[in-house]
Amino acid sequence: MPKALVIGSGIGGLATALRLRKKGYEVHVFEQNSYAGGKLHALVQDGYRFDLGPSLFTMPHFVEELFQLYDLDPGVHFPYSKKLTVCNYFWQDGSQFSVKSDRSTFLAEAAHFFEEDEKTIHQYLLGNQKKYELTAGLFLKKSLHKLRTYLSRATLTAIVQMGDLDLFDSLNTVNQKTFKNPKLVQLFNRYATYNGSSPFQTPGIMSLIPHLEMHYGTFIPGGGMHQISQSLFELAKQQGIEFHFEEGVHQIIVKNNSATGVKTHKGHYPANIVVSNMDIFPTYKKLLPEAEHPEKTLRQERSSSALIFYWGIKDSFPELDLHNIFFSEDYQKEFNTIFEEKQITDDPTVYINITSKDIPQDAPKGYENWFVMINAPGNYGQDWNTLKTKARTAILQKLSRILKKPIEPLIATEYVLDPVGIEANTSSYRGALYGAASNSRFAAFLRHPNFSRKINNLYFCGGSVHPGGGIPLCLLSARIVADMVPDSENLTQNHAD
Repeated sequence: MPKALVIGSGIGGLATALRLRKKGYEVHVFEQNSYAGGKLHALVQDGYRFDLGPSLFTMPHFVEELFQLYDLDPGVHFPYSKKLTVCNYFWQDGSQFSVKSDRSTFLAEAAHFFEEDEKTIHQYLLGNQKKYELTAGLFLKKSLHKLRTYLSRATLTAIVQMGDLDLFDSLNTVNQKTFKNPKLVQLFNRYATYNGSSPFQTPGIMSLIPHLEMHYGTFIPGGGMHQISQSLFELAKQQGIEFHFEEGVHQIIVKNNSATGVKTHKGHYPANIVVSNMDIFPTYKKLLPEAEHPEKTLRQERSSSALIFYWGIKDSFPELDLHNIFFSEDYQKEFNTIFEEKQITDDPTVYINITSKDIPQDAPKGYENWFVMINAPGNYGQDWNTLKTKARTAILQKLSRILKKPIEPLIATEYVLDPVGIEANTSSYRGALYGAASNSRFAAFLRHPNFSRKINNLYFCGGSVHPGGGIPLCLLSARIVADMVPDSENLTQNHAD
């Protein structure tokens, strides 16, 4: 049986391992940490459980696919529920708006609250859907770096209708042209953060992102976000995939322009196929030091990172739900500070995720587990101790003012994760959450492909390569890799030692 080695057990690595196992490979996964899941990890502290990483779950069918590959009922192995409320939004002037998952309800309530024409909002959402349908087959589900991707009717259709994609305006410009109310503009600008970019720089095509959330809905897995990675980890073990924890890869072995295995502190592992789920930057710099590096790709601007405070709160707030946003007064200044100055603004937008709203055991009775996050620049050597202190003060002041209750006395326990910690825990270069930023219309084409142009049998998955960061795109990267890798019976074994 031919052998495939996967470097890293993030969501992309787990999904790739499962897909390659289905194709008949003996699969080994190497992980520097003592646990599987990468950013999808969890913490239990003083009676509170926190999801440490991604907090938004949409398009669950991409997870279900992996169970269906093995003829298993996803509902048995991976239960989840749909949220009726997508997100609660709060502004500095005390106004607040709740986005409902039901489309007609959202349209009616948004038109009333923002004093916008309901048809205008509806047409905007339909336009977002069209952008997704025109480009998903090209940008998300196939390699942008293979000629056959462009030789299809879907690609020609997208090219013919390129004027509808808003490639030459920023997301903010598109939203300002569409809506009169600056609050609604800000609400839809926020979706740029879903790939770690600035709404004032990322192209207008990114308005397709709210379609994914508002059309498919938002969900919460039973047991929290951590269960996404853990359910796939359990599935992988059941299918005979072998995990090597606390055994990070030191080098990808290349012979005669082919990847033939990896080296760890325990020795040399030969293989027919090698897949790196590690961030593309350290993959080249650390694991392929002698290979030719794609310097233009590696020099791309990195996405934003995050500063996260995990607070056990000795109270409950009925006005909050699973997802909550407290906007800054000057959104453009906030993003300029992050991307231009590599600092944190005095008035950051604050996101709070509270899984105990749906999973009561995540906090003591009557209390809540707050995942409190602000967008942050990557790690460029800033004084993070000072930045964390400054940000904590600003966050507490904002939340206390808007929620009309002092928050700091309610904090029973605290854990903090900054870009330095994110980089150390996940090998994400500079702590970037999504690899490269999408602050240009060419960003999608500049992402590293899911295969090596120079080294045979070497592939790449995860958020730092095509098609991008976030759980759905990482899962799609695994599908793209699996589609490229030949079935085991068609693979000659003369590349393995």
